[in-house]
Amino acid sequence: MDLRAVAKKSACDEVFDQLTANIVGGGLAAGEALLSERRLAEVLGVSRPIVREALQRLASAGLVEVRQGGSTTVRDFKRHGGLNLLAQLLSAGGRVDLSVARSIADARQRIGPEIAALAAERSGPTLGPALDDLVAALDDIADPVDRQRRALAFWDVLVDGTGSIVFRLMFNSLRVAYEPVLDALATVLTEDPGRHRALARAVISGDPGRARRRAAELLTPSTAALLDAIDQLEAHR
Repeated sequence: MDLRAVAKKSACDEVFDQLTANIVGGGLAAGEALLSERRLAEVLGVSRPIVREALQRLASAGLVEVRQGGSTTVRDFKRHGGLNLLAQLLSAGGRVDLSVARSIADARQRIGPEIAALAAERSGPTLGPALDDLVAALDDIADPVDRQRRALAFWDVLVDGTGSIVFRLMFNSLRVAYEPVLDALATVLTEDPGRHRALARAVISGDPGRARRRAAELLTPSTAALLDAIDQLEAHR
């Protein structure tokens, strides 16, 4: 288990992050007992209340099971964790986990068209001003990173248009995982204002079927580019 003394940041956040990294990175296996609160406090250089708070957060995240008066054991995060773990899984061990990156690309391709269809059905014309402004901005932006940020804002409007808290939380988690590697991905992904405009028109018209098709047409080339880049990275590892 890889633990180190905690720097003065937010001590509880740091303890939580270290233990989470050990669990998702395989340093702590499912069913394994953690060190006692007292021992963790000693190793990490923090107080027991801070350790206790971090363990409670880990339990809420589905990563550990805290038994009253007993040991704290690691749970199988693949069965009990939530989407909030995506960002840590993507960068587990200090480098991008390509299998997680592939899963994110696949989810993006499959979920995006359903978000577009539901936004068209539930919000349609009311999204017009926001979507039109974002598409116009895409026409004017040359910097690839800025274009990626604008494309994220475009999808953010569509997610709001669904009125779905499930899609909203899914999008939030995918965005948190995506943003730290946005600079690198901007060299791979290209954002086509024409396809964004076609999708915006379909959504604004209130046509779910057409919105679904236009979203697939928008996402398919970038997904293919992402998967090709992942294949190339895998070949060199």
